[in-house]
Amino acid sequence: MIFINPKTDFAFKKIFGSEQSKDILISFLNSILYEARPVIEDLEILNPYLAPRIRGIKDTYLDVKAKITGNKTVIIEMQVLNVEGFEKRILYNAAKAYSIQLDSGEDYTLLNPVIALTITDFEMFENLDRVISRFVLKEKDFLIDYPIYDIELVFVELPKFTKELDELETITDKWLYFLKSARRLESVPEKMGEVPEIRKAFEVANQANLSREELEDLERREIYIHDQRNAIKRAVREGREQGIREGKEQGSRESQLEIAKRLLGVLDEEMISQTTGLSLEEIERLKQE
Repeated sequence: MIFINPKTDFAFKKIFGSEQSKDILISFLNSILYEARPVIEDLEILNPYLAPRIRGIKDTYLDVKAKITGNKTVIIEMQVLNVEGFEKRILYNAAKAYSIQLDSGEDYTLLNPVIALTITDFEMFENLDRVISRFVLKEKDFLIDYPIYDIELVFVELPKFTKELDELETITDKWLYFLKSARRLESVPEKMGEVPEIRKAFEVANQANLSREELEDLERREIYIHDQRNAIKRAVREGREQGIREGKEQGSRESQLEIAKRLLGVLDEEMISQTTGLSLEEIERLKQE
């Protein structure tokens, strides 16, 4: 069997975001958000389009959106490329999903919690060694919790998950392994198939079950991701080569600044810093100029 790559947005929506995938999504969310405890008993998969209530406000398209037990809304994004502004987009989507619950004149007490679950195929937090991290509002100096937990940001950094098949212990481990490794498997591992929802996820991900149109959509998406990754690699390589040339001509400092300016909008701040040797503060100042 050949399985589609769950890390592409097309495949992720296909596996987790369809009406017939409710049991798959319940198992997945319980494993990621609640350490595999059956907190979510049922859910409603919602339209992932966040329509703006005010003219001129940016439209938002999510990978999966669902209403879960406790009247909470979960918005899910699978992100393969570390693009400029991604961190701000997460906050924007979470705040928007929270705010659009109310119509004009309705009371704020009607607002229900929102969980923004973001799965990345790159590392976001170098100083954290955890695969799953959670962020809520706290007082800056004393780290006292804000009175309500209405907006929570949850991140899953797949590169930090390094367990092999024979090391999987929990359902959470198995779901993470599915996301990271399903594309290179040729059959459903016995250990994975023991979980009915994961076995069903493999069935949905079986390439043989896709229509010709779906296969074409998937291929276009994978080509796009491949091209974007190559564009980033090329920008880094050309930036370094340019730095060598310009460093000889006008000195290292001026060269670093010029290269950083050219990479703005192509790479994120961390990658620009690693490429040029400039600090994150210096790069932030360049963005504001």
